[in-house]
Amino acid sequence: MSNFFHRHPAARNVLLAGVLLLPLFAASGYQLLKLSSLAIYALALLGIVLLTGFVGQISLGQGAFFAFGGYSAAVLIASFGLPYWASIVPAAALCFVFGYLFGIPAIRLSTHHLALATFGLAMAVPPLIRYKVFAPWTGGVQGIVLDKPKAPFGLPLSPDQWLYALTICVVLLCFAGAAQLVRGRLGRAMRAARDNPVAAAAMGVDVARIKCIAFGLSALITGVAGACSAVVTQFVSPDSYDVYLSLYMLVGAIVGGLYSLWGAVLGAIVIEFLPTLAEHISKTGTSAVYGAMLIVVVFLAPTGVTGTIGRLADKVRERTARKSAPGASAPAVASPAE
Repeated sequence: MSNFFHRHPAARNVLLAGVLLLPLFAASGYQLLKLSSLAIYALALLGIVLLTGFVGQISLGQGAFFAFGGYSAAVLIASFGLPYWASIVPAAALCFVFGYLFGIPAIRLSTHHLALATFGLAMAVPPLIRYKVFAPWTGGVQGIVLDKPKAPFGLPLSPDQWLYALTICVVLLCFAGAAQLVRGRLGRAMRAARDNPVAAAAMGVDVARIKCIAFGLSALITGVAGACSAVVTQFVSPDSYDVYLSLYMLVGAIVGGLYSLWGAVLGAIVIEFLPTLAEHISKTGTSAVYGAMLIVVVFLAPTGVTGTIGRLADKVRERTARKSAPGASAPAVASPAE
């Protein structure tokens, strides 16, 4: 079956689209909201996977890019009257510029200093949003409340169904673009800059420029996720973008797997549903149970869930190939001595 889908990518894409659109007709409003949030987190984690997994730049500040995208979309909708669906593109462009400019000084920092700088960015954004100078735009501590949009063109969909469909379309476009990027020339340059910057520079790769572009693309993708989150939840506030959001995103990306785009999806499942599972196990010690679960996952899957699945799949393929190789047969049974 896997070989069939590998040879026929169109069939694989149709099946994937069918699975993703099935909840439109089989899920309730709350369930659609949870699935939309899951898709949004997967998109946010995709930004971390591209920056940390494919370029090697550790970021503890993705929550800042998420907040910038969310507030950009909310301000464009509430203050400038831009349609909610049209606010995502300019928010993405602003996030790319923000990330690229932040990457210019950041790439000169070593690994741990870069992590500290991005962590400082995550800590600085919520107070800046509350600051009285920006309050006329950001709403200060109250945030911005948006109206729930209706389905356009007379489509027979509820607002929750339409927002889920819009979110899925945006997420699929971003994942498809990221897949093309990592398979192309820029993706190869990003991996070369991660594995050996000196050798990459000797082969003509502009390592500094590649890292700046990676910061910009990571901010763009995470900002799109933030814009979609603002549209889906119809609300943004400084308290929604605290420093813990950045930490949860990094945890999800590491647990899912930093070296595969699918790691973003599995990581989103972890940060969306693992806290709920921990709460069901113990309502008084939720944090302790959640931390213990993360420790177990990290020990059992040090390269992330996708890395572990990949290794298991390789072992299965090797064993199958040995069994089906010419000349491979069951060992002969020695006849009893006469």
